[in-house]
This record gives sequence, structure tokens and C-alpha cells, in this order.
Amino acid sequence: MDFRYDLRDGEQVPGCQLHTEEKIVVARALEALGVDIIEAGFPISSPGDFNSVVAISKAVSEPIICALSRAVEKDIEVAAEALRYAKKGRIHTGIGVSPYHIQYKLRSTPEAIIERAVQAVKFAKRFVEDVEFYAEDAGRADKEFLARIVEQAIKAGATVVNIPDTTGYCLPEQYGAIIRHLKNEVPNIDKAIIATHCHNDLGMATANTISGVQQGARQVEVTINGIGERAGNTSMEEVVMAIQCHHAIPVKTDIHTPKIYETSRLVSKLMNMPVQPNKAIVGRNAFAHSSGIHQDGVLKHRENYEIIDPQSVGVHESSIVLTARSGRAALKHHLDALGVHLEGEELRLVYEDFLLLADKKRDIGPKD
Repeated sequence: MDFRYDLRDGEQVPGCQLHTEEKIVVARALEALGVDIIEAGFPISSPGDFNSVVAISKAVSEPIICALSRAVEKDIEVAAEALRYAKKGRIHTGIGVSPYHIQYKLRSTPEAIIERAVQAVKFAKRFVEDVEFYAEDAGRADKEFLARIVEQAIKAGATVVNIPDTTGYCLPEQYGAIIRHLKNEVPNIDKAIIATHCHNDLGMATANTISGVQQGARQVEVTINGIGERAGNTSMEEVVMAIQCHHAIPVKTDIHTPKIYETSRLVSKLMNMPVQPNKAIVGRNAFAHSSGIHQDGVLKHRENYEIIDPQSVGVHESSIVLTARSGRAALKHHLDALGVHLEGEELRLVYEDFLLLADKKRDIGPKD
């Protein structure tokens, strides 16, 4: 299965834009991580985005470099020009397909939208063989219309069809049903890869993406740390590890998971966007335990309370955090690490003193 990192969408966070040099650093890290495709920018939107696509095309060689465009010939021409140095280039073009977009944004008709989509894909094929078509706001589109426009886009030459839940509206069953409908009703669907592109407005992005994969999608569009406009995009690390944990999901990835944590920290630092402590997989507390019952269980056997080996994502080890909720097993664990070995009555007395201190002090460390 292919992972497409949405550098463009991920950067659409107010106040978190990256300079071209920083984007190159991220692109190289993504290449080392094993990402298959990098959407590097929207070339016609600004000279900076154009230059970033050019620079990233020169800087990395393994991933496909993708450039975004609207269903407008000038957009597509500029995208093609920005991709001129890419070893493997892809133009990503498309149009809104929901009643909201057709009526209120584009002020058009369904038939005219299909015609614009077909012409955009055909025009993009003049420049590159690999064309991805996006059906914007597919999550709120009429299913039959969506199937029609996807069929026509593939007939025009689209190699990938992107089915975005642009507003993060769908529930997992709804989004999965959209992908299933396309698999069953679009006669030429076998000639293209279905891609998921989910937003997190209702906190469903990862669940919707997995649901799409279970129904046949074979490209997922994601960001590190789930960054992106509004509530963010699908979190790459969550999708990767969900696939690794659940063998019933019928796909494999080439992501080099031990690099996940360092890549997460790199993106966080460059964008000046802290990772929330309880963020799945890469948050500071993802492998931290402060409850006495959990600490005792983890110390006896890690899998009692951890479904992921922290080292598999690049975290050195689990954290046994000392708080007023910690038990004797956790205290003994820390004392042993300091070379202080207590048992029985000695440990009981020290534990009583520890609890008195822990009630007054939030963080207990080696000096304490």
C-alpha cells in the first residue's frame, strides 16, 4: 500500500509555514522513512510553493513528487513546469463534487463539473503519465454522481482517484461505504488506485482511513502528527501502526517504523507546533505509565498494557512515572535503577515517605 505525505496540506496551519530549505529537510526525512509519494506544493499558488516543488524534486529521488492544481489549464501547466526535475512526477488535479461545492462554490451543474474534470485529466496527461484526480468533498457527495465522475476521470487517464472527506464529516461506516460503492459500481475502477484523504474535524480521520483501506483503497494521504488545516489530517503514524497491530487489515507498508518518533519531533520542531502529550504513538505519554496497577503489569510483562513495542517506533523504552498513584513496584524499579535495593519492611517504610512527598510534589525524580 502507498503512503502519500501531504506536505502541502500539512503546512496549511496558521503560523506554521515552512521555508523551502525546511521543506527539503522534511522531504529527505520522509524519504528515509519510506514514504511513497510526497505532495510538495500547489505551484500556482505562490512563487515560494513553485520553488519548493522544484527544490524537493531535485533533493529526493525515491518518492513520487506530486504537485497540486485546480481543474484549470494554467494551474496544470505551472504544476508540470514545477515538476520538470522530478525523477517521478505526478500532477494532482480535481474539482468539488458535493452539492455544496457544485451549487455554492463553483456555481455550476453536475454535467459541467464532469466535463471540467475530464478535460483537466486529459490536459494533465499531456505532461505526465501519472495523474491523480481528486473529487473534493466526496464525503458529502451524491454516491451515484461520485461514481459517474470517477468513472469518467479514469476513462480520461487518471491513474489514482482521490476520495477526500474534505470537511471531516463522515463516520467510518459511511466513508467505508463510499469506497465500497466505487469498487462495486465503477466498471473501470480496476484501472486506478483509490486513495483516501480524510480530515479530522470530528476526530474520525484515522478511523475513516482504515475503513477505506478495508474496503479497497490502496493509497492513504496522511501527515506526521496529524497536522493540517482546522483539526488536521489523518495521522500517518496512527495508520501505519494500526496496520501493523491488526493483521486482518489486508495490506503491508514499507514505512521504516523505527524512524517515526524522530521524524515526528523534526516536524514538530520545524513547524513550532508541539505534539500533544496524549497523542497516539508519538505523544510524550504514549508509553508512559503512572497508575500503580498499570506500572506493576508493565514491569511484569510489557504487553499487559502496551500493544506496541516503543522501540518499534523509535522510542527508547516505556516510562514508569512516579506519582501519588504509583505503587511499590514502580518505586522499587526506580530505586533499583539508582543502585538502591530495598525489600520488605525497608521498602514499605520508604514507600510511605514517598507517598507523602508525592502528594505535595507533581514530578518525582532521581534527586527526590
